[in-house]
Amino acid sequence: MSTIKTLVLVALCIGMHGTFFAQQSNANNQDTAQNSQLFYFGTAAKPTKGTAIKTPLLYTPSTGYGFDFGSVSNVKIASKGFYTDKPTYFSVAVPEGNYSVEVTIGSNEKATNVTIKAESRRLMLNQFSIKKGGQVTQTFNVNIRNPKIDATTNMGLKDREKDTFNWDDKLTLEFLGDANIQSIKITPVTTIPVIYLAGDSTVTDQDVEPWASWGQFITNYFNNGVVVANYAVSGSALSSFKSSNRLKKINSLIKPSDYLFVEFAHNDEKLKGPENTAWESYSKYLEEYVETARNKGAFPVLVTPTQRRTFNPDGTLKPTHGDFPDAMRAVAKKLNVPLIDITQMTTILYEAWGVEASKKALVHYPANTFPGQEKALEDNTHFNSFGANEIALCVIKGIRDLDLPLKKYITKETPAYDPAKPNYFSNWTVPMSARFEIAKPDGN
Repeated sequence: MSTIKTLVLVALCIGMHGTFFAQQSNANNQDTAQNSQLFYFGTAAKPTKGTAIKTPLLYTPSTGYGFDFGSVSNVKIASKGFYTDKPTYFSVAVPEGNYSVEVTIGSNEKATNVTIKAESRRLMLNQFSIKKGGQVTQTFNVNIRNPKIDATTNMGLKDREKDTFNWDDKLTLEFLGDANIQSIKITPVTTIPVIYLAGDSTVTDQDVEPWASWGQFITNYFNNGVVVANYAVSGSALSSFKSSNRLKKINSLIKPSDYLFVEFAHNDEKLKGPENTAWESYSKYLEEYVETARNKGAFPVLVTPTQRRTFNPDGTLKPTHGDFPDAMRAVAKKLNVPLIDITQMTTILYEAWGVEASKKALVHYPANTFPGQEKALEDNTHFNSFGANEIALCVIKGIRDLDLPLKKYITKETPAYDPAKPNYFSNWTVPMSARFEIAKPDGN
């Protein structure tokens, strides 16, 4: 299938509910204010520090900041802030690291309902509403990374990754809905816990619509006391993740009190050879990943694979992962590692939805849903944004059920979740991003 990637203006679904992020204490932001980059928007902006942006400014490498990816024409500058009702990107060149992002939102002229995504569509602020005349500052953390490990070693990137937002040496914010933005402040943070994700296409930050994974939606459910660093990549198995130096990259950065979440099987189970079984290489690699985290004083968490949407005639779900979920459960028991059983939860989830409603959680779209899409998309492995969010809620449930210390960073607005009583697509109102691609991610 040929790849068709373009910018389109997607109709934005506007909801009235928002997610609040708890303010992080100054103790966790040890970097001084002098390291911050501040941007004030508006024709009347006269900041005593930082940068005033009084006209829609195009991002260029020489300036290192500005409106990006063809969206500068979407921006209108008011006396105090900028306004946009179309998908708009603002980028700032920054080195690898973790950053606290403070966005001051609101307008004296308009009501606001804004969704903010960072980098490759990581959901940070969900349909946050402010009445006309209001002003609120929201704070969230964003991980920025590059492939460099040390002076002589790099992490391998797939060709399809190289032009994605996650690997372009800048921090990009995507504004959706009716956005009224007064200022943006970006500050390096070094002392907060990091949640590293190792996994495949069901975990990775999918760069474009309509594909999505739980790793880019779980960010919405943590406050700014923690940050997610998602190294998962489509098509990967435990062995290829390691051979491309992704595990080595994580090992070079992970520190005490960080977490390493590990979810693989979709691609491991397709490897040929007598040693490539659930009870041989797969189990041995899982043990290696666990020890990698523990050797650095970090906490490993094993996550069994999401189910494929394959039903039996009687409406029950057909298992397709063979012995791999059981092998992971056995490793977790052997090494006393916390385990989140997403295989079990997604079985309950799909059966609760049933054959037809479950399609709405995955990439099932009739022909001509997107420009240039001549054939129907029917993918029973990869999620759309709605489905990815449901899986993220399953992972959050697992964190809570295990009583992991990490649960203290879950936002107080995050609801309890029961996969036997899932949400339905008809109630999903998070705006789609503007960028899409018809070609499916690697892996199945």
